[in-house]
Amino acid sequence: MNDLTKQLTGAERDQSFPNRRPKDAATVILVDRSGKTPKVLLGRRHHGHVFMPGKFVFPGGRLDNVDRLVKPSAALHKQVQKKLMGGVPKVSAERAQSLALTAIRETFEETGLLLGQKAKRPPVMPAGPWAEMGTLGYAPDLSGLHFIARAITPPRRPRRFDTRFFSVDASAVAHKVDGIVHAEAELVELVWLPIAEARKLDLPTITGVVLQELEARVAAGFGHDLPVPFYRMLHGKFQRALL
Repeated sequence: MNDLTKQLTGAERDQSFPNRRPKDAATVILVDRSGKTPKVLLGRRHHGHVFMPGKFVFPGGRLDNVDRLVKPSAALHKQVQKKLMGGVPKVSAERAQSLALTAIRETFEETGLLLGQKAKRPPVMPAGPWAEMGTLGYAPDLSGLHFIARAITPPRRPRRFDTRFFSVDASAVAHKVDGIVHAEAELVELVWLPIAEARKLDLPTITGVVLQELEARVAAGFGHDLPVPFYRMLHGKFQRALL
């Protein structure tokens, strides 16, 4: 067991709830590498939330069936798609794309930051955040996404997610809608911080672990061919496999 799996295994958690199947989810880590020290974007959750109140997190959320109906302007990198389809349980190419689209939708919905390309004509989109993106004249762009990590919430927790952590350079933000983050919103503030400083915030344990994985990945060149860690609990201890 390495230091990261020890951190996850040793975290205090109540596992007395009825067991349930984890729901697919996705999140995006925006990385600003324009300066000497890379910075990442995190948002602080509203203190009134039942789930992780006041914690700093990456924008993200559950996969929605409507995400599979959206046609991106550019596809996932082949290595990203291959790694998304690996692990247990395996997923189809269509579901891999849907997970990436979930990450982009949730980022737009929670922060107003749009990862897309301007279309020649407003694309037809499903209702909700996708419709707003289409009205603005953008279609989601998956080509810049890096697959950073995958983690499954331990058994017998009140909420369980099978989360795919993506990362993308901040230069991929094509548009920003103001007024999304405020005192009564899901995220009440956004902060850009160097990774070392971000790790000192009030974070969920898995968020801190993924930040360490990201730091190592950036140092290794941030390439698509780098292995992707997959965290899950087996027999009461977290395991780290590579996809």
